[in-house]
This record gives sequence, structure tokens and C-alpha cells, in this order.
Amino acid sequence: MKPKFIISVVVLAGAVFGVACFIFQQQATYVPPAPNSVTSNTNSIDLAGLKAKADAGDPAAQTHLAQAYLGGSAGKTDITNAVKYLQLAADKNYPDALAALGELTQAGQGVPRNLDAATQLYRRAADGGSVAGQYNLAYLYEQGTGVKQDEKEAAKWYQLAAEGGDPIAQFDIGQRYKLGVGVATNLVQALKWLSLAAAQGQSDSAKLLPVVQNQMSGDQLTEARQLVSQFTPRASGK
Repeated sequence: MKPKFIISVVVLAGAVFGVACFIFQQQATYVPPAPNSVTSNTNSIDLAGLKAKADAGDPAAQTHLAQAYLGGSAGKTDITNAVKYLQLAADKNYPDALAALGELTQAGQGVPRNLDAATQLYRRAADGGSVAGQYNLAYLYEQGTGVKQDEKEAAKWYQLAAEGGDPIAQFDIGQRYKLGVGVATNLVQALKWLSLAAAQGQSDSAKLLPVVQNQMSGDQLTEARQLVSQFTPRASGK
């Protein structure tokens, strides 16, 4: 799926969103979302250089530095400084920082817990093109958390996150096209998204693929495979 927060934030997100609660017939292994822009490998980053850029006002550096603080790569986990730099980047409408700050706000980690504020942050992030923001907003609509449950809206945002390359979103929208939940049933689209997710190691998609394939004609299979070969993920909003 999209890249994940590390260390404490993985635990945090799991507590917020819970275990698999998909409305579909297939059993899914749910992995909580995390901002696309804050997931680069921090094992060998130049923290001094990154902090200098962050302090100079670079929102990308501020968001990456927040990851370092959250993951302990700056020496120890420091949620206070993580929130500080995420807020600076969010004030510049940096989409992935908005999504990350939304997750912390929803969980009440480093900031007061506020579902309405978290939802607004996710929406700003999603509108700005953040894959994480789109996924998080889709999940709220699917569950009816903080917003009125709306499967069409959930499908809309899952689709956008899937187009950004998120394998969990690809699995979700693939199931929706198979079952006709929030979208019209379309086995070609179902196979496309499930194939893309399975190629990234999403095991539930791999299990569902033969079920969908057995329901399709030869022409449909050919069309779906062409769509898979032509797919290029959209970059997450920066």
C-alpha cells in the first residue's frame, strides 16, 4: 500500500482505524494509511541538512523531518517537533503534511483529538492530490466516521488513491467494481485494479483474481491486461 508511518505511528494508526472492517465479502488484511511524502528511508538521511531546509521554510523538508522525528531517526521519537514541522508544512497547504497531521489529529497524538478537524485536513490533503489524504477520506466515507456514510464518495476517493498507486486502495476499488458497491459493476476494471494490487504483493487481491477471471470473456481479459500494461501511477500531491 502506500508507504507507512513507522514505529509509534504504525501503532497509532492501527488504534485509530482498527482492524479489517471492509464491507465486502472477501476478507482483507487492513493496513492503516500514511502520507506518501513522509515515508522515504530515513536510515541514512542528512538530518542536519534536512533540518536546515525545513527551518528555511521548505514544506517537503518539513514533512520529511517530521517523519524522522516520528520514527526516531533523529535520535528519539519526538512527536512535539513532528507536529511542529507538519503544522508549518500544512500551513503552506502541502498535501501530504495535511494528511499526516490529520492522522495525528484523529488519534489525538501530539494535538487534541478532533475528528472534525481531522476530516477537514484529510479533505484539504485529498483535494491537493495526496494519496494518503484520498485514502483516509475514502475510509471515513466508507465507515461513516465523521461524515455521512456514502459509498459513491468512498469509491471516488479510493479510485483516486488507487490511481496514485496505493495497493490497498486498488484492492478496495477492485472489489467495488466486482460487487457494484459505489460504482457500476465492471469486471474489466475489477481485474485491472486487483492485478495492479497483486503485483505489489497485496495478497487478498491475488486470491480474488482467479474468481474474477473465471467470470470474464476472452475479450474482457485482453482489455483488462492492456489497461494494466498501460498503467502509470499518478504522483502524490506535494
